[in-house]
Amino acid sequence: MKYSLLLAALVAMLGLSACEKTTVTPSPAAAPVVVVPGPAGPAGATGATGSTGSTGSTGSTVAVPGATGATGATGATGSAGATGSTGYTGATGATGAEGVKGDTGKTGGDTVIVVPQK
Repeated sequence: MKYSLLLAALVAMLGLSACEKTTVTPSPAAAPVVVVPGPAGPAGATGATGSTGSTGSTGSTVAVPGATGATGATGATGSAGATGSTGYTGATGATGAEGVKGDTGKTGGDTVIVVPQK
């Protein structure tokens, strides 16, 4: 009974919503306004003629350079210097003193035994 009442309400809702159809009609678009230009007006009067610009100054005259001079003679090569003499060998240094001798090792050294507690 519980389910049959829910099923009947569902069928009624679907039936009623299927019958109602909404139709949407598009509104007509407004035609664009086209502006047409008018005829051209009369031509304007001719303007006055401008004044003539001043003439630039003349530059100074450049002298023509003379011919290149002759190349000078090459200088003489210098003489080689004398080789220096070899130095003396140094004297040998003295021998250092002998170091102190260490103690001879001892036999029968101390031995430590660690016994853990129970």
